[in-house]
Amino acid sequence: MTVTPTAPLSQAALLIELEPVVADNLDRHLRLAKEWFPHEYVPWSEGRTFDGILDGEAWTSEHSSVPEVARTALVVNLLTEDNLPSYHHQIASLFGRDGAWGTWVHRWTAEEGRHGTAIRDYLTVTRAVDPVALERARMTHMSAGYANAHDDEVLHSLAYVSFQELATRISHRNTGRVTGDPRCEQLLTRIAADENLHMVFYRNLLGAAFELAPSQAMRAVADVVADFQMPGNGIEGFARKSVTMALAGIYDLRQHRDDVLLPVLRQWDVWNVTGLDADGEAAREQVAAQLDGLDRAAARFEERRDARQARRAGA
Repeated sequence: MTVTPTAPLSQAALLIELEPVVADNLDRHLRLAKEWFPHEYVPWSEGRTFDGILDGEAWTSEHSSVPEVARTALVVNLLTEDNLPSYHHQIASLFGRDGAWGTWVHRWTAEEGRHGTAIRDYLTVTRAVDPVALERARMTHMSAGYANAHDDEVLHSLAYVSFQELATRISHRNTGRVTGDPRCEQLLTRIAADENLHMVFYRNLLGAAFELAPSQAMRAVADVVADFQMPGNGIEGFARKSVTMALAGIYDLRQHRDDVLLPVLRQWDVWNVTGLDADGEAAREQVAAQLDGLDRAAARFEERRDARQARRAGA
């Protein structure tokens, strides 16, 4: 499809032009989404009273066999889910509360709300993490709120969530595997299935935007790839925690490049998009350069990780 470059569309025009695509993909989503219940994934019979006003048993790390790295990842994933009020505010403010956009905003929020509930119930009942430390971390993180780098731009926001939802899916799935608990893995696999459907929804919208406004869409993708950060980056100690998770293979630069960015970019067929203006072409070149840089950075990290593992094996 050849598109003649035109003047950029306003944010309002983008919302209006994309609304039929939202409606179609909302219908698709509702057909595919499966009803599930958080309480069914929690081993309630293992629960017992904690210390405090009910004078139960104080938490200790010996209460759970979940490895320390998995605990770190579970807390990061849960605190990320906890900031749902900020995420809802962002997309409701940007996309609006009316029509198909508004219906999606509320549906997405309702589905995401199950994730934090289920993970917290599992962690509390199985005593996998310190509940006092967890609550203090929740208060600190939520008190700071969240805003992405392009929270007033429709296409940038769609590009961001297309990548972010897939990244979250991978993080949940890999966290489940390293816990060593089939019940936790089952829960996080269920949550990851939601995240995948959300990714497809947003990915399809930006795919339509590439036909509607190719240069604007390409610029959005280039900017997001360049400054992408996970929504949990505001968590206290996130840099250290993310390195721990990367060393364990839960989420690292290689996965970010090869399993998140590349599949979505291929789905949009970014290398064959036509009708780009000068900035659109420059943006595409920037995406390619970013991927090359990530490839080199991932290789360096893998070398250091392998060397670290070899030293530990020989110790």
